[in-house]
Amino acid sequence: MVSSSARVLVTRKLPEEVEHRLAKTYQTWLNPDDHVMAEDEILESARECDGLLITSADNFRTDLMTRLPRSVRIVATFSVGYEHINLAAARKRGIAVTNTPDVLTDATADIAMLLILGAARGAAWGERMIRENRWNSWSPIWPLGHDVSGRRLGILGLGRIGQALAKRAHGFDMELHYHNRRQIDPALAQGARYHARLEDMLPLCDYLSINSASTPETRNLINAKTIDLLPDGAIIVNSARGDIIDDDALIAALKSGKLAAAGLDVFKGEPNIDLRYRELENVFLLPHLGSATLETRVAMGMRAADNLEDFFTGKPPRDLLT
Repeated sequence: MVSSSARVLVTRKLPEEVEHRLAKTYQTWLNPDDHVMAEDEILESARECDGLLITSADNFRTDLMTRLPRSVRIVATFSVGYEHINLAAARKRGIAVTNTPDVLTDATADIAMLLILGAARGAAWGERMIRENRWNSWSPIWPLGHDVSGRRLGILGLGRIGQALAKRAHGFDMELHYHNRRQIDPALAQGARYHARLEDMLPLCDYLSINSASTPETRNLINAKTIDLLPDGAIIVNSARGDIIDDDALIAALKSGKLAAAGLDVFKGEPNIDLRYRELENVFLLPHLGSATLETRVAMGMRAADNLEDFFTGKPPRDLLT
């Protein structure tokens, strides 16, 4: 059993089942109105806490980790990504950090496929036509989208989510290509062809799906130079992290017609996105819905709770990052 004397701060409101489990197990400080906690509020609320359960919206990239009270021994993040956490500072402090992989794979892959379909078939402008009462007749030539079935899909990052997307793309008879730092086991690649160099894959992509982690190597990887290597009229979708795309380059390509469309679920600086995206008819925009199903968010919270339980009972957490 976990000691009920363990004290845990939860920085955002989580699904009811998750909060109930945490409250039964720990002395828990919750966030009932789900406001974004400022750094000073986190520091004050974390006084005498043994652990934190944070989210990707909490900025632990700065010196916040080094300023945490000495009582804090574990930070469990409610996310698979951990670029919002200064892992080096956590290791230096001896603070365990965990994440929640696996449980959001299918939900995020579904969103990636939705972005492909929504961008290709003009879902955003189609809905606006109806809502704004601009749909006044059927036309054989306007508005027109683009085929998905049988086209070529390049996947940047064939990890768990990329593999799940590839599986879904098979249902559309898409020709699959992928780029990773290294080739994966062909049994996991869903028949996708490996390209050691991104530059070799891009000319073969009618669609490019970004499914890689945000790292120093991938930030702004999709820029004017790499976009230029895509076929004219290609479509880019991003369900990974916003900073992998150079916004200026993507917007310029969408305006010039180099790209036919884009589908974006993630953005640099979200929710304060580049306002120029709102002005473009050929962009399908979603507010970071990748893992946003009830079932997935509950599973993420339970996975984070599992990691806390392992830690406080003296076991190595399953998803330990430090």
